[in-house]
Amino acid sequence: MEHFHMLRVSRHHAVHCKQNSLPTMESAINVLVSQFKTYAGKDSSAHTLTKEEFQSLVVSQLPNLVKNATDPAVIDQLMGSLDENNDGELTFQEFWQLIGTLASRHAGYSK
Repeated sequence: MEHFHMLRVSRHHAVHCKQNSLPTMESAINVLVSQFKTYAGKDSSAHTLTKEEFQSLVVSQLPNLVKNATDPAVIDQLMGSLDENNDGELTFQEFWQLIGTLASRHAGYSK
């Protein structure tokens, strides 16, 4: 519980701090979470990305890291590989897999 309390304090602190005063990695995490919520919130649920929301996010926010993102077949394949419970939507945890994979490839840690 102590770690959870520290996490809650950190979130509270992050909300009240200016974005540019946060450490770089905390700022990056805030941006990722904020963008997920923005795109996920385009329908009635801000907790999951529909296929359309996912494609919109990838096309606008990751155009240099996801090739052919405007191709529906690419989005279908990518979403299918991330959607662990096969419900047709991506949770933040499922989406995070993509971010980890893209970051690893970008850094040269994986093929």
